[in-house]
Amino acid sequence: MIVTLSKDVMKVVKDQDVVPFRNRVKEYAVKIKMGLVNQTKLITAASELVRNMLKYASGGEILIEIITKGRDNGIRLTFKDKGPGIPDIDLAMKDGFSTGKSLGLGLPGTKRLVSEFDIKTIVGEGTTVRIIKWANG
Repeated sequence: MIVTLSKDVMKVVKDQDVVPFRNRVKEYAVKIKMGLVNQTKLITAASELVRNMLKYASGGEILIEIITKGRDNGIRLTFKDKGPGIPDIDLAMKDGFSTGKSLGLGLPGTKRLVSEFDIKTIVGEGTTVRIIKWANG
């Protein structure tokens, strides 16, 4: 069973909101003594998702949580937007797929950086992406 130890909500609606968000994620990761490699993976994944949220949905809200399951501590990030949604999740989860002509990690690259990855989207209503990075994995 996962238990939330602390949580914080941040709105991200402009590019200037990204750095404070990344800093908050790092603070939480340091607080649970997450190693530097896992911190980097988490922050990289979070950066990709927050950029997608800004680019495709004009921003949204992110829930940042410190969670625990047994002896494991982790960070859970939930990105919620009210954008156009993703018409084809299977296509969006394929390596090399991009609608933005970018060399970004995309959703599959983001998924590989984290311990758990979940995405729900409704076309015309928005998208919610939830990731978890455990401190030890």
